[in-house]
Amino acid sequence: MPPASTTIRIRVRMSARAIDEPHRASSQLELLFDLTFVVAVAAVTAQFAHSIADGHALTGLVPFLQVFFAIWWAWMNFTWFASAYDTDDVAYRLLTMVQMAGVLVLAAGVPAAAEHSDFRIVTLGYLVMRIGLVAQWLRAGLEDPAGRRTALRYAAGLSILQLGWILRFLLAEAGGLPAFADLPSYVGLAILELAVPRWAGGARATNWHPHHIAERYGLFTIILLGESVLAASRGVERALEADEISSPFIVIAVCGLVLLFALWWLYFLIESGEGLHDRRHRSWLWGYGHYGIFAALAALGAGLEVAVEQSGHDIAASPLALGYAVAIPVAVYLAALWAVHALVAEPVIRPAAVVVCVTGILLLPLASRPIGVAGVVAAITAGCVLLVAVTIATTAVRARAGVRRPEPEPSSSGVS
Repeated sequence: MPPASTTIRIRVRMSARAIDEPHRASSQLELLFDLTFVVAVAAVTAQFAHSIADGHALTGLVPFLQVFFAIWWAWMNFTWFASAYDTDDVAYRLLTMVQMAGVLVLAAGVPAAAEHSDFRIVTLGYLVMRIGLVAQWLRAGLEDPAGRRTALRYAAGLSILQLGWILRFLLAEAGGLPAFADLPSYVGLAILELAVPRWAGGARATNWHPHHIAERYGLFTIILLGESVLAASRGVERALEADEISSPFIVIAVCGLVLLFALWWLYFLIESGEGLHDRRHRSWLWGYGHYGIFAALAALGAGLEVAVEQSGHDIAASPLALGYAVAIPVAVYLAALWAVHALVAEPVIRPAAVVVCVTGILLLPLASRPIGVAGVVAAITAGCVLLVAVTIATTAVRARAGVRRPEPEPSSSGVS
């Protein structure tokens, strides 16, 4: 049998890929790129779990959201660029590796950012990522005349904002940025970051592939669900250090897995590729709306980790705080998921069911003293499982009704 031939793409002229390219799927390079985000998300989730366990959940929430925004936005920028311009040649691979290195540097700086508000390493990691990304956009502008203006706008916008992040950091280090202005300056720069795609795409939209984008978002959702499993396993490990397997420990561990499975089920009830194909103008809202989904899953991992851990030994956080550490992320996830689904398709989850489920979940932690944290987690899980069951049942009923609906009789003029 002759050896398989290997094709090495040394250099491919960068041009916009077709939006209807058949069988477009995530490449091996994209999957490898995602692995660096596994490290970054694990770092930020672990730090938020420490804040919750120490009774400082609210204090740790802002650093968590700030660092997670940086992680999410870096992933977003790479994903949408790759959907439009992935050439998979040597230069593209090397610049992707530079971005991967930046993610790992950012992940290394998460503990200092969360514990001491020291963003030096995080800022450095983001700078490294931006160097690789801006170089990709400059290459696209040079080699793709049709998309040159859009590509150069992206490169300019990202470069200017990166200078803004560095200036903000230098001012903070030198004491020139008052404490009260720290968060507003961050929010202002983040809003400008979100505005870059709208501004750059105003010249000419990039040729992103709807089914490829839907698959990439689904894969990142699975990564975050996996991070929640990992976080819960860390809690299991610490709980087992007490050398006692209690009934609350078993309940939380089992319900945590069932809860994550239910949330996975709900996300993949809709195949978003077709919806994005038909409603491309809503893609930016759909993409941005996933920040709530992704951040909620990461926060849920931290909440489950501490909930499992407290079943083995005492921690500083109160049962009420632990209940809300699980309830709030689940509620945010469900609300954001319904909104995102509604942007590109008719939601299969009924709005009334979402409202009832979210309301019940947010009220459950109030009963944490009589039923315990394990009881709260079990009840939240039961609510999500019930939502899955109700959605499947109503979808089946509507499908049968659609099949049985008689075709209208043709009129005498032949127009139905």
